[in-house]
Amino acid sequence: MSHPEHDTATPSMTRPPTPVRYGVYDCLNQVGEGTFGQVWKARNTSSGTVVALKKIRMEAERDGFPVTAMREIKLLQSLRHENIVCLYEMMVSNGSVFMVFEYMDHDMTGILSQTQYTFTDAHLKSFCQQMLAGLAYLHRKGVIHRDIKGSNILINNAGVLKLGDFGLARFYQKRRKSDYTNRVITLWYRPPELLLGTTVYGPEVDMWSAGCIMLELFTKKPVFQGNDEIHQLDVIYRILGTPVVEQWPGMTSLPWYELVKPKELIPNHFRQLFEKWLSPAGLDLAERLLTYDPAKRVTALEALEAPYFQEEQPRPSAPTNLHTMKGEWHELEAKRERARKRRRVEG
Repeated sequence: MSHPEHDTATPSMTRPPTPVRYGVYDCLNQVGEGTFGQVWKARNTSSGTVVALKKIRMEAERDGFPVTAMREIKLLQSLRHENIVCLYEMMVSNGSVFMVFEYMDHDMTGILSQTQYTFTDAHLKSFCQQMLAGLAYLHRKGVIHRDIKGSNILINNAGVLKLGDFGLARFYQKRRKSDYTNRVITLWYRPPELLLGTTVYGPEVDMWSAGCIMLELFTKKPVFQGNDEIHQLDVIYRILGTPVVEQWPGMTSLPWYELVKPKELIPNHFRQLFEKWLSPAGLDLAERLLTYDPAKRVTALEALEAPYFQEEQPRPSAPTNLHTMKGEWHELEAKRERARKRRRVEG
């Protein structure tokens, strides 16, 4: 998994060689690869409305409709919130099945890679607050997202942030922790309890990912960039220090703890590393999101009440003029722009 550098060029759109039409929608360009299918920007030929069309991959399905897509559709139909992407309808065309979403101009990975528009601390604080508001709603509805990362955080030109891609999301029982797979959440955003093998967890796994995103908003790059699970833990320990039993009593009973027990005690360097980007109140909140013990990790609702949002200046304020940027910034386009730059350099 790579991450965009600070591209200054405008990402060019990926247009189909000939206009592709599905039902009443003309595809304009591809804007992403979801967990389970391609995502296209498309226009409704009768209303002119621009939407995101997500094509559901059917190739591997011998037994009819993919259960993963069914789960995502069922979940999305139960959700209505200003910080959750809206599923308008389902559509079948030429034997393909599509989810029709509201269109969002950018995703966070793409928008952080551009340098034409500078986000203020108030803007970044607003993005962080909107992300937490979306998570607070999901968790109240009994849903864990399980794939919070930059490319799944969508932003429109009015500065509204919405959580997208619910391909890995699950309903959970609030009264008891359920047993799930630990092979979820993109590695750089995966919490330590999953890296140590737990299969019993709840919404607190999303909160770790939210802490990673909060730091990424300010630093413009993912902060925990591991190559594999063991290296990922090491990268986390080198920033947050090695966890100790007093701090996280349940740690020693996790399935893989003995296998990957840290060899040395590393001190916590978090505040020194991030104080140039975040205020003391911001550092406090990030630390509460990145708490080792999932039982003590801050909830989304508690995070929204933090002094960082409630008391400190500047107040959160969304950027409302993102239309002044050239182009639309999605991870897919930022990656392609980087590849073009590399070819130019090598050529």
